[in-house]
Amino acid sequence: MMGAPGVPGAIALPAAFAAGALTVLSYDPFGLWPVAIGTFALYQFLLFARPDLGVRLGLAFGLGLFGFGVNWVHVSMHDYGGMGLPEALLLTGLFVIYLACYPMLHGWLVGRLERRPLAARVLLSPPLWVLLEWTRARAFTGFPWLAAGYSQTDSPLAGFAPLGGVFLVGFFLLLTAALLAGLPRLRRNAARAWALVGLATVWGVGGLSWHHAWTEGSGAPVRVSLLQGNIAQDRKWRPEMRGRTIARYLQLTRHEWHDAGWRARLVVWPESAIPAFEDEVEASVLRPLQEEAAAAGSALLIGIPVLDRDDWRYYNAVAAIDGQGIRHYYKHHLVPFGEYLPLRTWFGDLLEVLPLPVADFSAGPARPTLLKVAGVVVRASVCYEVAFGDEIRKGLPKAGLLVNVSNDAWFGDSIAAPQHLQMARMRALETGRWLVRATNTGITAAVDEKGRIVARAPRDEVAVVRAEVVTMQGATPYVVLGDGLVLACCGLFLPFAVRR
Repeated sequence: MMGAPGVPGAIALPAAFAAGALTVLSYDPFGLWPVAIGTFALYQFLLFARPDLGVRLGLAFGLGLFGFGVNWVHVSMHDYGGMGLPEALLLTGLFVIYLACYPMLHGWLVGRLERRPLAARVLLSPPLWVLLEWTRARAFTGFPWLAAGYSQTDSPLAGFAPLGGVFLVGFFLLLTAALLAGLPRLRRNAARAWALVGLATVWGVGGLSWHHAWTEGSGAPVRVSLLQGNIAQDRKWRPEMRGRTIARYLQLTRHEWHDAGWRARLVVWPESAIPAFEDEVEASVLRPLQEEAAAAGSALLIGIPVLDRDDWRYYNAVAAIDGQGIRHYYKHHLVPFGEYLPLRTWFGDLLEVLPLPVADFSAGPARPTLLKVAGVVVRASVCYEVAFGDEIRKGLPKAGLLVNVSNDAWFGDSIAAPQHLQMARMRALETGRWLVRATNTGITAAVDEKGRIVARAPRDEVAVVRAEVVTMQGATPYVVLGDGLVLACCGLFLPFAVRR
């Protein structure tokens, strides 16, 4: 097995780790999307040059990417979950190692192709990466954070999102990087010319798709107010804070209803904005609020936990409140170890000894309940759910607006909140829908159908985001096909793996 001259293992492995770490700069809050092209090109150049180091190169890249990109996981366990710092860091490290196994497997697979021509490896590396990302987004309930495509929400490649979602964006990012990585080693001018033609085609099609109007507006814009109460997570659930929290949101809401220059038609409160079960505050808060909303000609979407006292199941819910009554959307995709204990049927109560900030929510129905408020059919989602594009598209094209409520206070002032907002922006791109997002401490924002932030609130401040939201109609190819297109693209490349 021959390595390329000038790329000894002592240099290749640290370079792969550095490439993974630097890739984090291409995601929000840094937003340096060209960096991902360079780092993925470097990683694949090293793979093509040293296939014998494929496993270690992939692992090094993954440890750099996830070690710097998701190390904020320890904040919720230590700062808010009561876990000791050593234990929190240990579990975070194990989680990073698990995530790094996917790039490690990619490195092994590409390394196994060392006897294939360089062109075959260049064409096979991107679909293998994307298929592994797609698997990571589903395995063990899924963790799609830092999928490669999210780094390109502001680049021309974002135009592929309405066609095939974030994984198709990632596919063409990896293909771009692979072609650049292979160019220096292509001996024939014709091969180089084809590679350049491929690059121009990918970026040209992406740009044209971004400018194409896949959906269109329907009806007059709706004035929406998104409330950010900024309730500290370590105080949020204290009994003495309940009244103060509700009073703060009521004051903000009434101002949005009665401001003569605005008069919001829809007001959105964050996830679990009311720190009590719904039936505990229904008579004292929600019913009077419903009457006020009807009098103001407005409606509310409020994040609130709901307890079914018949079977003692409780749900992380969004309550729609207007003159028609109170309806609910129940969160379906729960966070393992955060909202429920996985494998309970196998291990019983053994997992409960883990010192994790875990609740025991029940999952809502897989088919989402659409909420009609202020004359708009809404596809609601709660927090982590917005990371799953193939799930968010359910309920479309009937729904004309995406609404996400969240509470990223669990992760302090880390980079988790900007990363979370970036994923929400990708959902707007994929579906051709406006997305409005109300969070407890940030980042509250309104995003248009092209994934552009129209208005946002500063973090860790009491704030209100106002936006005139356009209800959209029609369906993007992604809404119709889901991840089918990107899986088909990956399938077209796999025959190159067969030795002729």
